[in-house]
Amino acid sequence: MIGLLLFIIGAILGSFYFCLASRLPIHKSILGRSECDSCHQSLKWYELIPLVSYLIFHGKCHHCHHKIGFEYFIIEFSCALLFLAGYLYLGLTVKYFIYLVLISLGIIIFITDFKYMIILDSSLLISAISITVLKYFEGGIKYVIWSIFFGVCLFLTIYLIKLIGDFIFKKESLGGGDIKLSFIIGLALGYPYIGYEIGLIALIFASFLALPYALAQIYLTKKNELPFGPFLIASLVIVFVFYEKFYNLLIFF
Repeated sequence: MIGLLLFIIGAILGSFYFCLASRLPIHKSILGRSECDSCHQSLKWYELIPLVSYLIFHGKCHHCHHKIGFEYFIIEFSCALLFLAGYLYLGLTVKYFIYLVLISLGIIIFITDFKYMIILDSSLLISAISITVLKYFEGGIKYVIWSIFFGVCLFLTIYLIKLIGDFIFKKESLGGGDIKLSFIIGLALGYPYIGYEIGLIALIFASFLALPYALAQIYLTKKNELPFGPFLIASLVIVFVFYEKFYNLLIFF
């Protein structure tokens, strides 16, 4: 029952995150009624039930029958599945709630960075505050101080890499959102006396995750710019969930 409830909550929040990520970058209010992008007809409550409404109406607007993008269903289902999977693996622990924050941030970043090439400062700020509070409940003020320290260290490291990259390539090599996100990486992975090295592993792992996409984009579109935020947050979530395995790997080498 708990798993089913978390699946439903994930689907609802996935729909909400899609709304946030689609509207805020273009300065559109999130308070207005949802409407069809084609006929602009306001949608009824039964047309807004996550997952269910898409299936009932066969992925089309109930009014004009214009096809609705499949990405709505994908985001809602992915968020629901990730909420459930995290619970099954981590249980109802503080680590699970930090995981939920990272998943929520990740959903938003995937949409905004791929669609608009930006990472919202508001999403980073809310995530940082939430993780800090949860870290306090997990291990007290000591955990919080160490986590913030490693967050700052990772932020400064990526900022230095950006400065070097800007100098070499004579243009912006990393976006500001990616640099701020590195603070979240250090904050989430930071524990007393360890965290910086694990954070660096997450950054390196993100580069490997991004490599196939980057090569495909260069080959197909000839563009050499790509949204790096989704790969950073994906790497962070993977390293966070399997922290012990990555830590053992670090110790081994």
